[in-house]
Amino acid sequence: MQSLLVTGGMGFIGSNFIHYWKKHHPEDHVINVDLLTYAGNRDNTRMLEGQGGYRFVHGDIGDATLMKKLMRGVDVVVHFAAESHVDRSIHDPGSFVKTNVVGTQILLEAARQAGVKKFIHISTDEVYGSLGAEGAFSEETPIAPNSPYSASKAGSDLLVRAYYETYGFPAIITRCSNNYGPRQFPEKLIPLLITRALRNETIPLYGDGLNVRDWLYVDDHCSAIACVIASGVPGEVYNVGGQNERTNLEVVQRILKLLGKPESLIHYVTDRLGHDRRYAINSSKIRRDLGWTPAYSFESGLQKTLNWYLEESEWYARIADGSYREDKEADPT
Repeated sequence: MQSLLVTGGMGFIGSNFIHYWKKHHPEDHVINVDLLTYAGNRDNTRMLEGQGGYRFVHGDIGDATLMKKLMRGVDVVVHFAAESHVDRSIHDPGSFVKTNVVGTQILLEAARQAGVKKFIHISTDEVYGSLGAEGAFSEETPIAPNSPYSASKAGSDLLVRAYYETYGFPAIITRCSNNYGPRQFPEKLIPLLITRALRNETIPLYGDGLNVRDWLYVDDHCSAIACVIASGVPGEVYNVGGQNERTNLEVVQRILKLLGKPESLIHYVTDRLGHDRRYAINSSKIRRDLGWTPAYSFESGLQKTLNWYLEESEWYARIADGSYREDKEADPT
């Protein structure tokens, strides 16, 4: 039995990871610390509340006193908490630096002082910048971020590396491709177009729609993190990708077809500033060294995602009207 501290556990990937971990390790204790900003939804883990071995703390990773207190007795930190939306970073880069860089440093220091055994820092393929038509990002690809968001994540990655190199702190970095699946806040492409299409609303698509992303079903990402917790080597970086490259236009067309909606809903809009043209991840290292393999194709993962949104209409209705933000009471210590 071990104790995990999960930051950002009310968000999309963090909440899915907590569900995944408790399913496979019900005996472990999980502390979920989340500030409950706009993307943190308490509904995402409500079914776990009151169960043994799970505790939610409403708090900020930038609160050094709180982080030191929560670290007592923790074996593993899984650090998801981050500002993560590129468009928001363009309009408000300062908040991204505060959370993603300064917050990560405060968390690292609290974990180091507490003697945490493993610190898993969840990063993104966006720190590598943009690819041409060929090739894929490997762990040796130089980082070259192109947005305030990706620059702030690259900064946090470098702090994690520095803590390993300077203090011998047992930190590991994972960099994932675009995740999709249940519980994703509908500012990202797939949940945005699902929820808008279900309401027969227009679907905004940047530029020509031919930007390419490598799509990773969230449960596959969670299983990769579990492999890193079990066998990952401190100081290493592990790329996690689904090897499911699709243009944004292909994704939109596929979902509209599955929902029986017309392509006339697509509305092309002015391209995002600094919009990276293509991402693709080479996951051979984590496959070879840790034995990880994804379980879902893009088609099977997308069908599970659609089914979830169709079954959980009340979830995104609460997102739409903001009522999910009303319930923030939780243990603050």
